[in-house]
Amino acid sequence: MLYVATVHYLTPRWIDIQTSHLRRHISVPMQIWSSLEHIDPTYGKYFDRILDQRGAHAGKLNHMAMEIAEEAQADDLLMFIDGDAFPIADVLPLIEDGLARAELIAVRRAENVNEPQPHPCFCVTTVRTWLKLPGDWTAGPTWPGARGKPTTDVGANLLRRLEVTSTPWVQVLRSNRRNLDPLFYGIYGEVIYHHGAGFRAGELSPADRDRAPAPLPLLDAPVVGSAVRVANGARWRMWERRLKRRHAAQSQQVYEKILAGGSAWLSEFT
Repeated sequence: MLYVATVHYLTPRWIDIQTSHLRRHISVPMQIWSSLEHIDPTYGKYFDRILDQRGAHAGKLNHMAMEIAEEAQADDLLMFIDGDAFPIADVLPLIEDGLARAELIAVRRAENVNEPQPHPCFCVTTVRTWLKLPGDWTAGPTWPGARGKPTTDVGANLLRRLEVTSTPWVQVLRSNRRNLDPLFYGIYGEVIYHHGAGFRAGELSPADRDRAPAPLPLLDAPVVGSAVRVANGARWRMWERRLKRRHAAQSQQVYEKILAGGSAWLSEFT
């Protein structure tokens, strides 16, 4: 059995898209589990199990995995997939190849300022491995992020669990032939699409912030230096507002093409 753990929040816009792609491209027995915080409960019909959850994304995934483990067999597969992610082709060969080489397979978003950790937009392991590690999606340990500043994100503690237990994992990397954005609208391993920020319109990523305009140099004179700091703040806010508007518009355009059905939208990336 393959158990799918996914979280939807605030909007149901990805539910039909995701669940239809999962059922189309996964041929083994499967259950799809989710939570629907601030979403009409009638959308529960798209899933095999709905959990009543509140709180952060990582905590929801951890709780869902715990509940799945209560009824699953140790050898059953456990797939984590973001609500705005879905397979675009048969995903089983990727899973079978990955788990033949390691105990866990997951997307690594290397394009996001070289993020090192497994990401829950797509991750598969066995229930046995998740319990043995034990798995944990919360943030914690840091790494150099945008402009070299320490950062952490979902999956940081899972990476550390893998490291301290010497558990190897297979990294699934971005395979786009064309990129509309350095991070969003990613295809991984040729078979998984992740929209990125699909529930938060206009969000900026570390990849964006790493490419932000460099601040004007501060001068020694206090009055001039203060004026430069004000100017830098204004430039940053203007750049941020402009990029957020562009992200929001582009995200909606891509979403509408996906919603229209078919596979023509993939030509944007392949």
